[in-house]
Amino acid sequence: MDKVKVVKIEDRIPKLKEHRKQKANRRLIYYLSFFFLLLLVVVYFQSDLSHVKKITVSGNYFVTDNEILEQSKISTKTKYLNVSEDEIMERLEDISEVSSVSIQKKFFNQVVIKVSEFQRVGYFRKENVYYPMLQNGKMLEPLKKNERPVNAPVIVSWKDPEQLEMMAQELQKLPEGIIHRISEITHTPSSNSSNQLTLFMTDGNKVVTTISKFSERLTAYPSLVSELKPEEKGTFYLGISTRFERYNQVEESNEKN
Repeated sequence: MDKVKVVKIEDRIPKLKEHRKQKANRRLIYYLSFFFLLLLVVVYFQSDLSHVKKITVSGNYFVTDNEILEQSKISTKTKYLNVSEDEIMERLEDISEVSSVSIQKKFFNQVVIKVSEFQRVGYFRKENVYYPMLQNGKMLEPLKKNERPVNAPVIVSWKDPEQLEMMAQELQKLPEGIIHRISEITHTPSSNSSNQLTLFMTDGNKVVTTISKFSERLTAYPSLVSELKPEEKGTFYLGISTRFERYNQVEESNEKN
């Protein structure tokens, strides 16, 4: 019969003590680590390290950076972890000119605001005051006295708000290059058409057309002008059919008679 190896309790006591000591040390390290981590969190939130360090605004043209920052209600004093993308987007979309917003949080404590604006398709003139008109038909506050309409036509002699909204929708369909060629749009209703328009172009020509199918008909304008001689100026009648009448054509006809 094999002999059973007996370990005396006196021999086990040092090992038990060492095991307990290691266990106590691990527990101490755990508590100290937790304490220092908690301390770091407290220090972080109480220091400038938790604040937004940089705010970048892009995509805006008519709305200034300051307007966007003021409306967003964030600054370098804002806690980075308190920045809510959804709340900022909701605030900024209250700005009339803003069509959409995207917010991105980046390392280290950076916030990027990307804005898309409604296009200004025209400036409605009333008593020599210009009101920017957006592509959704909404009117903005009038321009200041030292500001002038840019990159969009002036719209005059309009009384029907519904027709004006239709005009805005048609203008937004036009390529930007053609919009820039229109200097002024005047509502000139006739006995044949209540929605007739007269356009004064930046190249000296005029266009007579209607609100209906406006964008479709105006898209052909560059190719129509390219067929003229450089010195030729006149009026394009864009309707069911297209007709061009030189400015001096009527005078020449009267002289022959």
